[in-house]
Amino acid sequence: MSRIDETLAMDRRRFLRAAFTGGALLVAGGGLVIPRLFAAANTPIGKPDSVLLEIFGDDGRDLGPRQVPKLVLADAQWRQRLSPAAYEIMRHDGTEMAFSGEHEKPATAGLFRCAACATALYDAATEFDSGTGWPSFWQPIAARNVIQRGDNSFGMDRTAISCAGCDSHLGHVFDDGPRPTGLRYCMNSVALRFVARTTG
Repeated sequence: MSRIDETLAMDRRRFLRAAFTGGALLVAGGGLVIPRLFAAANTPIGKPDSVLLEIFGDDGRDLGPRQVPKLVLADAQWRQRLSPAAYEIMRHDGTEMAFSGEHEKPATAGLFRCAACATALYDAATEFDSGTGWPSFWQPIAARNVIQRGDNSFGMDRTAISCAGCDSHLGHVFDDGPRPTGLRYCMNSVALRFVARTTG
């Protein structure tokens, strides 16, 4: 039996056990069991709070893939951790005004990290001046460090980009970029923290 099959079987057993117990107690007058029934059915299996990321040093060196804890915070904690603008964009899929961000023009050598969790996202060598007013890159530093999701908001069919380390919204990707990929990862400056390349 594969690991996925084992996990699914375990989920089914846990749910059926909770449903049977909850149903029996509910019939006997135990109406307070319903919240526990749903909690038991939604109990995570394994390590859903971890993610495989490509780790990079501030010198740009690829340190390889590592399983790391995914940053999961309550809304109040996100508000404390991020500036009001970053919170609105990164946690509520907002977009900053064009030409308002500090990373809109290509930077010196270095890399861009997630402003929320410091996951490495883009190498400055892949940034280009798209003329759009947002920092633009032709590829992420590692495909596994970003998540692509369909976005149909505002009546448009787009692909949203989020940080794999914390699920924070970063921007969108379009197919009008330069060679070699033909892609334009159009990011919000407030979602990025630039780290100049160190030596050593």
